Amino acid sequence: MTLIKSISGIRGTIGGKPGEGLSPLDVVKYTSAYGEWAKQNTNSQKLKVVVGRDARISGKMIDQLVCGSLMGLGIDVINIGLASTPTTEMAVIDFKADGGLIITASHNPKQWNALKLLNKKGEFLNAAEGELVLQIADNESFSFADVDNLGTIASENNYNTKHIEHVLGLQYVDIEAIKAANFTVAFDGINSVGGIIIPDLLNALGVKNIRGINTEPTGNFAHTPEPLPENLTQISSAMLEHKADVGFVVDPDVDRLAIVNEDGSMFGEEYTLVAIADYLLSKQTGNTVSNLSSTRALRDVTEKHGGEHTAAAVGEVNVVTQMKAINALIGGEGNGGVIYPDSHYGRDALVGIGLFLTHLAHSKMKCSELRATYPEYFISKNKIELTPDIDVDAILEKMKEKYQNERVNDIDGLKIDFTEEWVHLRKSNTEPIIRIYSESKSKAKAEQLAQIIINEIKAIANI
Repeated sequence: MTLIKSISGIRGTIGGKPGEGLSPLDVVKYTSAYGEWAKQNTNSQKLKVVVGRDARISGKMIDQLVCGSLMGLGIDVINIGLASTPTTEMAVIDFKADGGLIITASHNPKQWNALKLLNKKGEFLNAAEGELVLQIADNESFSFADVDNLGTIASENNYNTKHIEHVLGLQYVDIEAIKAANFTVAFDGINSVGGIIIPDLLNALGVKNIRGINTEPTGNFAHTPEPLPENLTQISSAMLEHKADVGFVVDPDVDRLAIVNEDGSMFGEEYTLVAIADYLLSKQTGNTVSNLSSTRALRDVTEKHGGEHTAAAVGEVNVVTQMKAINALIGGEGNGGVIYPDSHYGRDALVGIGLFLTHLAHSKMKCSELRATYPEYFISKNKIELTPDIDVDAILEKMKEKYQNERVNDIDGLKIDFTEEWVHLRKSNTEPIIRIYSESKSKAKAEQLAQIIINEIKAIANI
């Protein structure tokens, strides 16, 4: 059993004793802490909180606990049922709610679930806000309403449709161009909410030939749900079987988007944001943001169009903060997370699909040909395990000194930018581990760079 309590939410495996997994008691405790935090951060006499969930097997059980706990605090609940993370984020904005709670463990396997916490802007809580929620939970300093002041619950089952209508209304989504291209589109709904909302979106965009796999929202994920190449053999086969022009794969809560080429090869999750940014920057001059561990290709594309790229600390809330600071046209993360402020400040695979299909239609290229127009980089992901007595911060400081003549960034661990490659070192908050991300012009060079850094760290740590 596992229970992870962090500023970004509460995540754990289902079952076990309280405090050891995401038990019903833990769901009530942390939901109540969030509700108390929401009450302390509003002038409203009567609060409203939106609740949505993905299709996990445990989702219905947790949904009832969450809604009941909020009602017990005197908070009115707007329950939108099975909905993607970006759908729930947008519902908070549209309903002018005081917050939102998403029941999803993103890309984790089916035994996991989580509570993702939103503020009244439909955005994830920042570090200070998340810390307050954890303090309230630890102290159990929440107070429930008396019988005459309990909250109410209202079901809103058509919000997926509103989300789709919003995507269709975006300035740079060209429905007529998509229709004229007559694409055959395959998608993998991972047996979660993507199986519900993606075909509806594709139909609304004018795609007539849709080939879906794993579309039933049972929560029994057909494969490991993180949309990485090693998990996407089914969609690769479907692309060839149906002679599809492009394929889309999402995670269970539909905030990450992976693209598959017509030949079954991967477009590359890192390049989802790159391609969409390239399209938008061809229409409008602007700046971009991605996290420190994302591909340099976004910087290259941004500068090609006359814009400026800025790196943020890892984490969606950090990317959003930096995007607001520089008024970025688009931003996101290299895990397929596209954040388009003209829509809302959250990763949104539906927005990504609408913009990418428009880009592909306008390009008049095959998907693999479009991918070939972007700078080629390869990322290697490694880690080095240390003993608990080793001072990881001291190691990172010594590495910073060693590479002081290179471009270094220490807002989140240590990133060292070389002329044609980079390496990013991040320490784990829970284990004596340094994660090492390296990128270069070839897989071999990225791995070679990582090994050089690993050897240097071992020398410093005397291991």
